[in-house]
Amino acid sequence: MTRGIRWRIFVLQVGLIGILGFVAGFLFWGNSFVHNQVTTELTAQKITFPTVGSAGFDAKTLGADHYNALLPYAGQAMSTGDQAEAYANNYIYVHLQGVAKGQTYSQVSGALIAAQANPNTPASTISTLSGQRTTLFMGETLRGLLLNAYGWWTVGQYAFYAAIGLTVAAFAVFAALVFEILSMRRRHEVTQKVSAGRPAMVGGGQ
Repeated sequence: MTRGIRWRIFVLQVGLIGILGFVAGFLFWGNSFVHNQVTTELTAQKITFPTVGSAGFDAKTLGADHYNALLPYAGQAMSTGDQAEAYANNYIYVHLQGVAKGQTYSQVSGALIAAQANPNTPASTISTLSGQRTTLFMGETLRGLLLNAYGWWTVGQYAFYAAIGLTVAAFAVFAALVFEILSMRRRHEVTQKVSAGRPAMVGGGQ
């Protein structure tokens, strides 16, 4: 390998280290920014997980799987994306299933419109459907917001993992660069020793 090629490789390695380091730093910043934003917004909502034994928070009401998923967060104030996902999918979702026999806001809203259009519909039915629609709207909206927070939290977490991977890659390239520099120095020292030990050419002869 010629000296010129070696220097080109060194320049490429230095450039690669710079690029990897910059991208890794940006991803670390992105992770911190997203998590801080999510934590700030969730904390501002002042949502607290119910405590063990409180109304609606038991294995019989929620089901064993949902209850066990919520149990580690019992009594905690919500501040992370993982907590938001657990609350949305294991607490709000389960309780919404009992509002209108598993129907969604869209379905109940359609039923209400149809009921209001029928003059023979009892007022109690319209009142019930109206209440269910309001409850489902608020519950599904909150659930959607919490799952959105969880989605961004997950993106931030993946950015953190990617940043770690790029940091490791940058260190690997740096180690290779140091190894090449040391190898070149050793080769240079060996060359100098060989040159110093070579007997001088004595001129003379007929």
